[in-house]
This record gives sequence, structure tokens and C-alpha cells, in this order.
Amino acid sequence: KQEQKKPEKKAGVRVKKKIARTVPAGIVHVKATFNNTIIAITDLAGNLISWSSAGKANFVGSRKSSAYAATVAAQNAGREAMTYGMKECEVNLNGPGAGRESAVRGLQSIGLAVTIIRDKTPVPHNGCRARKRRRV
Repeated sequence: KQEQKKPEKKAGVRVKKKIARTVPAGIVHVKATFNNTIIAITDLAGNLISWSSAGKANFVGSRKSSAYAATVAAQNAGREAMTYGMKECEVNLNGPGAGRESAVRGLQSIGLAVTIIRDKTPVPHNGCRARKRRRV
């Protein structure tokens, strides 16, 4: 029988330390769908600093798509970004959901200065054929 040897730890290997950096300004990406609202905060280069969503803030089902859930999610992501020293941000809104404006209000309520609000919702310029109408 062959004995399996356990791999020995090398003496010179170090675990990579989390870099404590200060980010004074950043970009907040708000994706507001009909079912959820996802907020991602990046620095100006596009590197992720913090994120949150209505689902991450313990909202379930139809409550995830509410404006209040978007406010709470934006506040959670904003607080985490403020630990990196963020003071001001640009906001990119995407999607048709209920949490668009309330996410911006949530960011302002915790003390982040919002400089620009952009709407980046993709709009077709008569491209593909639209899907059939929803009948309720």
C-alpha cells in the first residue's frame, strides 16, 4: 500500500492582505428590474468597492421589487463604500423598476453627495422585433 503524503506548507508563502485604500469619488450602478434592485459601487476606474441588493437586505418575493427595499439596499452599499472614504458619487440608473429614484434618495440620506444622475437604460432604435404583449 502507498501512503499519501500531505503537502507541506512552504515557509515563504504569505496570504494576500486586503489593501486598505481611500476612494474619494466613485460610480454607483443601479440596476432596477421588476423583481429586484441591485446596487454596485465602483471607483472611477470601474473596480468594485461594495454591492448590495434587495435580496441581500433580507427582502423576499414581491417586497424585493419595492421602492423601500431599493432604499435599504442603497444605504447598505453606500455605508460600506463610505468606510473606504467615499464622499461623492455619480449614479448610473439602468432598468424600468420601482427602485430607481428611491435608490438615489437612499444614497443621499446617508451623506453621499450625488454629482450626476445618468439614465443608461438600453432603448432599442427599432432593432429586434419586440416580444408579444403580456395579457393579464
